[in-house]
Amino acid sequence: MRRRIKLETRKPKLETLRTLVAVLALMAASAAHAASSWQEDWERVLQGAKKEGRVSVIGFLAKEVRDVLTQPFEKKFGIPVEYLSASGPEVPPKLSAERKAGQFLWDVYIGGTTTSLTAMDPVGVLQPLEPSLVLPEVKESKNWHGGGPEFVDENRQILIMVRRQRGTFFANPSLVNSKSFSSYKDLLDARWKKKIVVHDPRIAGPGQATFTFFYLHPELGLQFIRALAQQEPMVLRDFRQEADAVGQGRYPILIGGNEATIEELIKQGVQLAIVEPRQLKEGSDISPGFGALSLLNRHPHPNAAKLYINWLLSKEGQVEFSRATGYVSGRLDVPSDHVAPWRVPIAGSVKTYTREAMTAREPLSALLREVFGR
Repeated sequence: MRRRIKLETRKPKLETLRTLVAVLALMAASAAHAASSWQEDWERVLQGAKKEGRVSVIGFLAKEVRDVLTQPFEKKFGIPVEYLSASGPEVPPKLSAERKAGQFLWDVYIGGTTTSLTAMDPVGVLQPLEPSLVLPEVKESKNWHGGGPEFVDENRQILIMVRRQRGTFFANPSLVNSKSFSSYKDLLDARWKKKIVVHDPRIAGPGQATFTFFYLHPELGLQFIRALAQQEPMVLRDFRQEADAVGQGRYPILIGGNEATIEELIKQGVQLAIVEPRQLKEGSDISPGFGALSLLNRHPHPNAAKLYINWLLSKEGQVEFSRATGYVSGRLDVPSDHVAPWRVPIAGSVKTYTREAMTAREPLSALLREVFGR
């Protein structure tokens, strides 16, 4: 009797083991099928791209960025990249004129979100990106900050590839201790009246981005902007002129200047310092610069465009792109050792590249005309 009972109690365990083995076998088969499926898709895309013969990309003006958006891809796949260097404002009218003439010449756009959100999305020249993602490493949410690629539009057409904390506050260290500032509100002290230079926030550029940040920040807002205007700052529109005004000691402080100009002058030994966002209570805004990726609809090289997008969003492509731009990739597995620590994005910072930021531009513009004149 005891022997029979013992055998009977073992039987369910054997059945459980067999079930487990069967489940594992099914999972393995499913994984193998998935791997085979994306590899087959990728091979079809690659062969189709080679037949199409090229991919057409509109991108940023800087040579080092153009080089990294063309040469590595061409070397890897043997497919030429037709690259148009263009500023954001140039792109929408060019596309509009071409499309009215029945010409659909471009596949991919890489630029700023202002152009994409305010000029390209509204006229319907973009299409959703996600259907073009093939590589598992690109689709895998765990590879991205925030649990997936960051899109800034409802239709998921505009993807943020890179970001960095923006420098907004600069000073002459021979005239003022830049480490003494802990808040933008310190600028409202009476001793800084008529001693601040501001890059004109009424026009597109870093000054406008900085005042958008002020406007959106819950502890600054329009009250702070009004108070800062009452300090009667010198408002200029030339990056070098305003940097020289501070670097040569005519003014101690610059707000909203061009970071690249400031950094180049610092390298040359000019008396300029960046007030790091992490020492300021309100921080600064996060910007992707010209690092937003979009796919144009009715594009002429569908396979080559898909190949290019997946390469650019892969770890390999993002290492190249982030190093060329000096920004931090949205991918978690891409090193950021090429970026100064203060530029690494701070969690919770104001984003001046979103739909909300674009919507704020109209009331902000009215406020700026009121306080700084037309």
